[in-house]
Amino acid sequence: MEIYFLGTGAGMPSKERNVSAIVLNLLAENNSFWMFDCGEGTQQQILRSPVRTSKLEKLFITHLHGDHIYGIPGLLTSRSYQGGDAPLTIYGPVGTELFIRTALDVSQAHLTYEMKVIEFAPKEQELLHEDQEFAVYVAPLVHRVSSYGFRIVEKEQQGSLRADQLKKLGISSGPMLGRIKQGMDITLEDGTVLRAKDFIGPPVPGRIITILGDTQPCLYSLELARDADVLVHEATFAEEKKQLAVAYDHSTAIDAARTARDAGAQALILTHISSRYQKDEAMLLVDEAKQTFPEVYLARDHWSFEVAKPKRDCH
Repeated sequence: MEIYFLGTGAGMPSKERNVSAIVLNLLAENNSFWMFDCGEGTQQQILRSPVRTSKLEKLFITHLHGDHIYGIPGLLTSRSYQGGDAPLTIYGPVGTELFIRTALDVSQAHLTYEMKVIEFAPKEQELLHEDQEFAVYVAPLVHRVSSYGFRIVEKEQQGSLRADQLKKLGISSGPMLGRIKQGMDITLEDGTVLRAKDFIGPPVPGRIITILGDTQPCLYSLELARDADVLVHEATFAEEKKQLAVAYDHSTAIDAARTARDAGAQALILTHISSRYQKDEAMLLVDEAKQTFPEVYLARDHWSFEVAKPKRDCH
């Protein structure tokens, strides 16, 4: 599982950063990509990335400001030209479907695949999507328009098989081993019953990733980030511009760090960086955040962060 940043800037593109677009690489988990926001120019960013639109399965929209959605119509039509024929589901705030359908209708665009739009307007944290591998939760944030954050929870995985113990009993392959792997008890020829639970380690907790839209510090940014392996949080301003952050319903790097600390997150990634922080100047945001929270990373375009699996039981 990897988080890949296509765009990390705030408001409008700069020479260093395109506007918001984040991809969750789930090829190893379910052979797909999930995208979060799709600002203008995202198509161009994809061309210089390992992301394949034909594998794009879901698009989650945090809010309807242009720097988060203006790339959607182009992405959808290009996906048709690039062999994308699998269904695509888009999750977004109320108004998402109107924006997309209007753009496609006016431009007379015809998609070669099924597109489904699911809109939401929750007043509190609620389940948005669930499948065999993941559950996705959404909750409202505090911004000038309705803005939301997402909590992606990988489901608990089966513990590791204690193969050495089974080998001592003469089981190293075959149907019996397969049944144990599936959690099923088996009976040996001598009548001995082997309980699957005795040969499988404790369940491994799934990973948790939190990706927030634009927001001031608020209750649900904290709840969405609770015990997350990684929190992706906007850090539009340094602390010296705190008044601007408050005026425009954004966060400073220190705001993001406090949320990560109070939520018990393991790592914090700062994104949605104002164009006033160019090149090395952006490290000021990291320095400020590290005063409050130690594990801080500064996202940049075409940078990725691997979310490692917890260590499995090996006894």
